Amino acid sequence: MALVLNQEQQMLKESAQGFLSEFASITELRRLRDVDDDYSPELWGQMVDMGWAAILVPENHGGLGFGQVGMGQIVEQSGRTLTASPLFSTAILGASIINLAGSSEQKARLLPAIAEGQLTTALAVDESGHHAPANMSLVADKTASGFRLTGVKRSVVDGHSASQLIVAARTAGEAGDSRGISLFLVDPSAAGVTVERIPTVDSRSVASISFDGVDVDVGALLGEEGDGFAALSATLDIANAHLAAELLGICSEAFERTLQYLKERRQFGVLIGSFQALQHRAAHWWSEIELAKSLVLKSLQALDDGNLRAPALVSISKAKLCEVAELSSNEAIQMHAGVGMTDEYDVGFFAKRARPAQALFGGYAYHGDRLASMSGY
Repeated sequence: MALVLNQEQQMLKESAQGFLSEFASITELRRLRDVDDDYSPELWGQMVDMGWAAILVPENHGGLGFGQVGMGQIVEQSGRTLTASPLFSTAILGASIINLAGSSEQKARLLPAIAEGQLTTALAVDESGHHAPANMSLVADKTASGFRLTGVKRSVVDGHSASQLIVAARTAGEAGDSRGISLFLVDPSAAGVTVERIPTVDSRSVASISFDGVDVDVGALLGEEGDGFAALSATLDIANAHLAAELLGICSEAFERTLQYLKERRQFGVLIGSFQALQHRAAHWWSEIELAKSLVLKSLQALDDGNLRAPALVSISKAKLCEVAELSSNEAIQMHAGVGMTDEYDVGFFAKRARPAQALFGGYAYHGDRLASMSGY
């Protein structure tokens, strides 16, 4: 497939660019930071009205079924404006894992609610500071009426604000075993659930969620008992493809802002953009971003096409975007010199958002190792 957007995808990208530039600029990020809010419910409502929450929901469940490439264009633009919203946790993670693992009844009940903006979700996977989806020890013991969950999940995106938790727990096997992992729908207000909001460097938050003997009925089981890892792994591939898209937006915006600065800033009586050393660095930076664009689009297309190489392409994309994001954030700050990290300039915000996005669901080392394992090393 050609690495270009079709007309509908291009129109969606342009629509997202215009909307986010007007209603969710970095000025809005500053406002949210100053009032200690993670996102604006009003802005999220506008996103829902534009159909963004329905993009990955199948048409037979009230969605648009527009695909990963389409959603990726929105996420990339949100990276450019550093927009905070439940789009990732709900319209990408929640919609994807429910569609992959849910029963017919669960899909019919939950997916339309996501598409209409009536339900927000949070996917609880990791239990330590490092991403290791199979290395979970939160247990779900069988009871007479269902299951009892005991353990802790960490770094749960939007876990403190979601109306529905989707929890990966172990019903059999040992930590590190991909077999015996089940998925559960858990009400965050249920007895035994304790949610701790933890602010992060990018002016957002994650949650640490404790489950102290939380009882759920059989109907809370998402999919078959012990067979949840396949759906979880596929959802994490979707998540990482979109994190790569967000990082691409961050890199592109940081580059364009820095390029403009090079054309305006004078030192020793001349524009700093005339310095050959900075020109060479900017050219290298640009070429890395152009390569990253192709990788992100290819991984999103592979997910839409059901390509068997999609997991490998996603790991290549995420690993490369982690590398390019590191380069982009560092170069942006260095070329702005000392003012790059001051609050007066916006460019420092891109570095602060890039680092959590790089680490979420596996950084460069994790995906490099995953790709090596897939390749037989």
